[in-house]
Amino acid sequence: MIDLKKTDAPVTTVTVNRNLVDAKTDNIYEAIAIVAKRANQINSDIKKELLEKLEEFATYNDSLEEVFENKEQIEVSKFYERLPKPHALALQEWLEGKIYTRKTDAPAQ
Repeated sequence: MIDLKKTDAPVTTVTVNRNLVDAKTDNIYEAIAIVAKRANQINSDIKKELLEKLEEFATYNDSLEEVFENKEQIEVSKFYERLPKPHALALQEWLEGKIYTRKTDAPAQ
């Protein structure tokens, strides 16, 4: 699992040198596909973690008239809203060499 507090990924949009992105694969499309798959993994991990934390604060009430503002729940939500987006986290991992890849379409011998 990625440590969300210790990441150097940018929170805003930044321009990245194309040559840095495709340096490991020599194919920009392959590199983007790898980063996109990792971004999907990160997104599902973050979503799972957020839902688990919000579940701790859940109040099951049948009354639709009462809406409780739970300050802890709001703080947790704000923390996750301020995080870098999953694609930025994945791209940062890719540029730092933290993503392991292998080709599985090698011809059989």
